[in-house]
Amino acid sequence: SVMTTLLALVFAVPLAFGIAFWLVEMAPAMVAGPIGMAVQLLAAVPSIIFGMWGFFVIVPVMAHYVQPWARVHLGHIPGVGMFFQGAPYGTGMLTAGLVLAVMVTPFVCAVMRDVFVAMPAQIRESAYGLGATRWEVMRSVTLPWSRPALIGGIMLGMGRALGETMAVTFVIGNTNRIGWSLFSPGNTIASLIALEFPESPAGSLKLASLLALGFILMVISFLTLACSRLLLRRGGA
Repeated sequence: SVMTTLLALVFAVPLAFGIAFWLVEMAPAMVAGPIGMAVQLLAAVPSIIFGMWGFFVIVPVMAHYVQPWARVHLGHIPGVGMFFQGAPYGTGMLTAGLVLAVMVTPFVCAVMRDVFVAMPAQIRESAYGLGATRWEVMRSVTLPWSRPALIGGIMLGMGRALGETMAVTFVIGNTNRIGWSLFSPGNTIASLIALEFPESPAGSLKLASLLALGFILMVISFLTLACSRLLLRRGGA
C-alpha cells in the first residue's frame, strides 16, 4: 500500500504542478477555463473505470514495451537492477502506481490551481515589476506563499491513493507476497480486503485478520495525517 502510494505521488505531483502552472501562468483564458474544468471532472470518474482502462490499455503497454526494455537496459545495474526484475506480465506495483497517479492528479491539480489563482495579484505583479521571470515568480514567490495549501492537496491525493480498491485490484496482480521488483505482482491492504472479505465466514480467523488489516490501514492514514499537520505547522512557522 505504501509503495504504490509513493509511486503514485512521484508521478502525480510533478504532473499536477505542471498542469496547474500552465493553466494559471501560460494558457490563454479561453483555453484555461475549459481545460481546468475537464481536469476537475476527471475526479468524478468512478475508480472501476480507471481500473478497466488500466487493465486494457496500460497493462499491454507495460508488458510489451516498458517492462522488457527496463529489464534489458536497467536490470543489470548494481543496486538498481533488482527493482526491474521479473516476468513482463504487465501487472505489478509500477502499473498500479501509474493508474493511481492518473486518479490522484485531478485532485492535486485542482487544489494547486485554486491556490495559485487565490494568490493576491499585487504580490505576483510586484515580482514581475522587479524583473523576475514566470518561473522565478513561481519558485520564489508563489510556492512559498501557497506551501501549506499545496501540502494539504498532496496529502488529499495520498489519502485517495491509500484507500483505493477497485482500480488497484485490476492491475496489481493480486498476489500475497512482497517483492523488491517494481514489476512483481502484489496486493494492497484495500484490494486484499475487497477480494477476501466475501469468502470470510463470520467469527473466523480470516475475518479477524482482515479486520486487523483494516485497522492497520487506518493507522497508516492517521500517521499520514499527523505528518501533514506537522509539515503545515513548520511551514506556518
